[in-house]
Amino acid sequence: MARVSQEHLDARRRQILTGAARCFAGNGFHGTSMQDVLKEVGLSAGAVYRYFPGKEDLIAAIADEAFGGIREAFEEAAHLVPPPTPDVLLGRVLRGVLEGRMYGMERRECTMLVVQVWAETMRNERLAKTLDEGYAGMRAAWAKLVEAYRAAGIMHSDVPADDVARTMIATAQGFIAQEALFGGVEVEALENGLRGLMSMDPQKIS
Repeated sequence: MARVSQEHLDARRRQILTGAARCFAGNGFHGTSMQDVLKEVGLSAGAVYRYFPGKEDLIAAIADEAFGGIREAFEEAAHLVPPPTPDVLLGRVLRGVLEGRMYGMERRECTMLVVQVWAETMRNERLAKTLDEGYAGMRAAWAKLVEAYRAAGIMHSDVPADDVARTMIATAQGFIAQEALFGGVEVEALENGLRGLMSMDPQKIS
């Protein structure tokens, strides 16, 4: 029997995840069956179950990939000198996720899928654990960025790094939720809004 290359295995896994993500984005997790996924990807049950034994495995893999990509972007930014300011960094990361067409989907489909993942964690302990790990990873990555900001002399040290991390993550989550619910939200709006808030002079506020 011919040996299957790792490249082929990775491509097949990507094909399955892409098809599953499209099904989930369009029909929701509970409205999508494994038969729907098989039909979308055009593969046999055996071919799909070789990679993912069930629907929860697909959902967990999609969530893990999404968090992993975002966390890596933040970690890479922490090594830049000087590190990009929050408006630039969040804009860059969100463009990478949304305009990079995650799983070949349009921007709003991507954000709808993310929001569905968040909602599913309320009832799925396995997915909740994946989300917790991803959230902790992003908080740690942002904490490193805060250290880089302070080392560059562009951020005060009187606010806990984790507080800054939680706030910036919440900003990104809010942007994703707005796009999922209403559509038409441009990354430039987030960048401009953050830039405006960052420009405030506390000495002029009485």
